[in-house]
Amino acid sequence: MKPGSTIFRTLLVMLLLLGACVLAASDEITVNVVARVVQSFDPDEAGHELARTWVLVPSKFGYDSKGNSMWQTRKVDAWPEALFGKNKDKEKLQALGITGKFSRKGYNYVEIVPGTGEGKNFKPEPIPLPGRVESIDLWVWGANYAYSLEAHVRDFQGIDHVLPFGLLQFTGWKNLRCKVPGSIPQAWKYLPRLRNMALTKLVLWTEPQEKVDEFYLYLDQLKVTTDLFETSFDGDELADAERLQEIWGTAKQ
Repeated sequence: MKPGSTIFRTLLVMLLLLGACVLAASDEITVNVVARVVQSFDPDEAGHELARTWVLVPSKFGYDSKGNSMWQTRKVDAWPEALFGKNKDKEKLQALGITGKFSRKGYNYVEIVPGTGEGKNFKPEPIPLPGRVESIDLWVWGANYAYSLEAHVRDFQGIDHVLPFGLLQFTGWKNLRCKVPGSIPQAWKYLPRLRNMALTKLVLWTEPQEKVDEFYLYLDQLKVTTDLFETSFDGDELADAERLQEIWGTAKQ
């Protein structure tokens, strides 16, 4: 047998094996990437699962001498014109306004926590993120402070991860995005394969040299870029979260 023929056959076998490996791994090759808004802060979210309360929890120097928080939040009639234009239906668009201060400079922070209820009845509730999330983005109105913003997510194993949006040292509305690294698990080999992450909070940090009084911030259109593709198989409806809820009374994710 000619040496050239042997080499050709060896290469052919290797290509066939590689093709088989690709097909075997095709279950994890995703193809349905979409953008999903998980919080718009608009009035039309009232009455369904997107209706949430956002509570501010500052660090030590965010409280006055009587122990009261110096931070507050409010829904305001505002939106990024780059996203919605001038928009004449102003009453249908809102953003989350945040204001507050710290009593001294340093590495201060304030947690922006989603949940349900008001006051003493507030209960933190992480926001489930659909599909295999590739990135999280948020429209932020900045006032040119050297503050930074980060998203905290929790994987299905209960491990928390910090994803930085970056500095807020800009003026007006800007779309900020943080990528979700592949090291955060969002699926496993068992059914249902998809293992959703959840957003537990946003955290705002001050740089030690920056002023810490009369700070204003606005947030709008919290969304994810996510892959919703799932391989179909005979009986796949039995792995669906809603179907599991219907059968067993407990949602599985």
